[in-house]
Amino acid sequence: MITISCAFFTLLTCVSGVTVVTQSPLITVNKGQTATLDCNLGTVTNSAARWYKQTPGGVPQYVLRFYHGNSSPTYGSGFSAPKFTSTHSSKSDYSLIINNVDVGDSAVYYCNTWDDTAKEHISQ
Repeated sequence: MITISCAFFTLLTCVSGVTVVTQSPLITVNKGQTATLDCNLGTVTNSAARWYKQTPGGVPQYVLRFYHGNSSPTYGSGFSAPKFTSTHSSKSDYSLIINNVDVGDSAVYYCNTWDDTAKEHISQ
């Protein structure tokens, strides 16, 4: 059995707006199976979901970015289809799909987004 954990974080441009990103906390799959990790971007509907992978003692690695208006994800270095892909069921609900899971896929996966509705306004 291979355990995959999920965590979340959100990048905000200022503290006046708050976005809560939620993910499924933990899944366990067998080698060769498909793992699906879900992420809800909360009130953010005009931004992409970004996924990162972090192994124990390592730094987060950028896996992919997927926007509901695009036909396919943009991948980070060392990650590609068909091993990794992403889907969406709404403008704020995304999934990271890991096909043919093996031991090397065991990690914490982070989902994040950018909330540009919380832009800081400067008066002149």
